[in-house]
Amino acid sequence: MTLTLSQLLTTPPLNPQLQELRTQAAGYLQEETIPTRKDEEWRFTDLAPLLTQTFTPPPPQLLAANIGSFTLPEALNTRLVFINGIYAPQLSSIADLPTGVFIGNLAAATTAGLAVADYLGKQPGGEEVFTAINTARIDEAAVVWLSKDVSIETPIQLLFVAIIDETALAISPRSLMILEAGSSATAIEEYLDLSSSDRAYFNNAVTEIWLGDTAKLNHTRIQNQDITTIHIGKTAVSQSEHSSYTGNSIDLGAKLSRHNWEIFQIGAQTETYLNGLAMVNGEQESDTHSVIALTKPHGITNQLHKCIVDDRAHVIFNGKVFVPQAAQQTNAGQLNRNLLLSSTARIDTKPQLEITADNVKCSHGATVSQLEDDEIFYLQSRGLDVETAKILLINAFAVEIIDRIPVASVREKLAVAVKAFRAN
Repeated sequence: MTLTLSQLLTTPPLNPQLQELRTQAAGYLQEETIPTRKDEEWRFTDLAPLLTQTFTPPPPQLLAANIGSFTLPEALNTRLVFINGIYAPQLSSIADLPTGVFIGNLAAATTAGLAVADYLGKQPGGEEVFTAINTARIDEAAVVWLSKDVSIETPIQLLFVAIIDETALAISPRSLMILEAGSSATAIEEYLDLSSSDRAYFNNAVTEIWLGDTAKLNHTRIQNQDITTIHIGKTAVSQSEHSSYTGNSIDLGAKLSRHNWEIFQIGAQTETYLNGLAMVNGEQESDTHSVIALTKPHGITNQLHKCIVDDRAHVIFNGKVFVPQAAQQTNAGQLNRNLLLSSTARIDTKPQLEITADNVKCSHGATVSQLEDDEIFYLQSRGLDVETAKILLINAFAVEIIDRIPVASVREKLAVAVKAFRAN
């Protein structure tokens, strides 16, 4: 990749408390290389768009942006906005927060005396090359911290906006969510752009989530960036005893997108629900890799990932669930369902269960289907034209995932996106 290590580390003045973390990540980068198709975890993913371009870090100045159409009405006072990875306080709104709830950037969290250093960069897998690139450049982050037994009913919006001119940028958004024991929240994490240029850029995002005992988080991640974008993201979640994590991943934009979902069970009797929807057309490529690493007994996990693929687009799904001997009485289910709308579209799917425990209930599977002629004919017999019938069937396929998102305005936006997808 033409983005060199020295370029990666050329950023605005460092927060001194992050120096050790960055130095460690830079050390990882001396040993790691950008993966190729010879690497098993990347053998279906074409990184050529990333390897053949030159990217530079964004300038330190904060750019102006009109984000009115992207704000959530349910999160008017619980919104953090970052422009090209830089915190935008004038676009954020974090007024009248309940006692025990912190929503802010890294500097404010440090000022508030929160022990961010105990959690930031501490999830397993920090040596992975794209995670290390993000950490080696970290100087800012969105921070959400809920104290013990605190619940917030209002959804929290984390909005990451890219503004690209004629320079191909490498942007590294970072998020940290910590829910102490007994707390609960809903978070919407969204990536989009307001670019006036069709210049490609590289968005490399990392989100770390820590759930204390009995904590509950419903987390929706939406990637809807420009069609020229290269988007690589990771969501790493550590779950303590009796905690519950529901993750909803929506992948709509980018030329090349990859989302790594990594769930680590560090306490017994956790619940994990992963819901995914990817809709790609043209020559887009969407890749979802998930790992659910169970290490304790009585865990419950269920994953449903759906893909809608048109034109010459390509989707990849690789889901792994590890159930070792210690994870007795685990209940795990995993299903990848794919809707193929074109004979030139491609799907590579690989659901995996690796089980050594002997007292478990586990299942996995994958399906690939097309729109059924008899279903289209039935709708035509009820007065619908062919295209309207197809849109209705595609919406019925997608709505199972969309309806699991707890924020009404987000569901409405995604319903519009489904209709627009077929129209394009």
